[in-house]
Amino acid sequence: MSELKTNKISTNDQNNVAIDNALGLKSYDTAGRDALTSVAGDIIYNTTDGAPQYFDGSNWQSMKDIPALTIDYLVIAGAGGGGSDIGGGGGAGGYRSSYNNETSGGGGSSENSLTLAVSTNYTVTIGAGGNGGTGGQGSVTDGHAGSNTIFDVITSTGGGYGVKWASTNGGNGGSGGGASSRTSATGGTGTSNQGYAGGNNISGLAFSAGGGGAGEAGNTDGDGQGGDGVASTITGSSVTRAGGGGGASSGGATGAVGGNGGGGNAAGSTTVNNGLPGNPGTANTGGGGGGGSFYYGAGGNGGSGVVILSYPSDYTISFAGGASSSAGEQTSGTRKYVQIETSGTVSWSL
Repeated sequence: MSELKTNKISTNDQNNVAIDNALGLKSYDTAGRDALTSVAGDIIYNTTDGAPQYFDGSNWQSMKDIPALTIDYLVIAGAGGGGSDIGGGGGAGGYRSSYNNETSGGGGSSENSLTLAVSTNYTVTIGAGGNGGTGGQGSVTDGHAGSNTIFDVITSTGGGYGVKWASTNGGNGGSGGGASSRTSATGGTGTSNQGYAGGNNISGLAFSAGGGGAGEAGNTDGDGQGGDGVASTITGSSVTRAGGGGGASSGGATGAVGGNGGGGNAAGSTTVNNGLPGNPGTANTGGGGGGGSFYYGAGGNGGSGVVILSYPSDYTISFAGGASSSAGEQTSGTRKYVQIETSGTVSWSL
């Protein structure tokens, strides 16, 4: 039986109980609390949450001010694949951010946070990277565009494809794909506030162009080089993502490098009829695929997209419908964050 022990209890003139010292509630951590056989009206102090709590008959409710469920996000689409046979680099996936006033792709401003509701499912769709162009004599092709990534009302556009040799302009997308080695070819356009254009052919037949990145256009750092991505600190440290893929060369042993942020390098040229494949973009960065080498090399696949969310540490996220995070929920300062790598739904609880 529970006992109430005190040195002094008295009533005041409003017939309320008065205690001349602080009332000390029985303390439990969350595991100990959940092991209780509780009835509606029970009150304890939860040492895990740092708050008094009462049982409403179904759930424990905290008796403290709870911040709104304000979600900051980084939403990156799947990147475009590189073209084959002196292929252009794939464009990075579209890049949208609301975190800590950090920029979005294409020079766009930081976006507005989302205010969501607890115990409500929100859809997450992780965009796949586009396949690189096929290789082999007589079967070379352009790469393929990446797929959109979606979180609730936020959609980032899949990266544009890089093109094969003797094709023309790079594909449009979140960031544009690199143009072919034809002198008049131009890079694909990027999407406003998500990414930059792919590179144009500026040196004749020497290189196909690099794919655009979230942070700069293809070819900015040199012929064929993929555009760099954008850095974010949403996971507690600065990480660059959404770099464009590098374009391949028609001469020389080395293809152009992909942009910082997961862009794949192009393959070096070869003198045999089985060309070397371009390098893929890095998974879950939206990095573009590198172009395949001279003599029918296949293009590299684009990197898949990602959704990274930051929210107050009072809340706990749950996954359903296939959504998952390899590292799970993490804490950074007064907020938590999670990197979501597969599609499904998420919800939050207190």
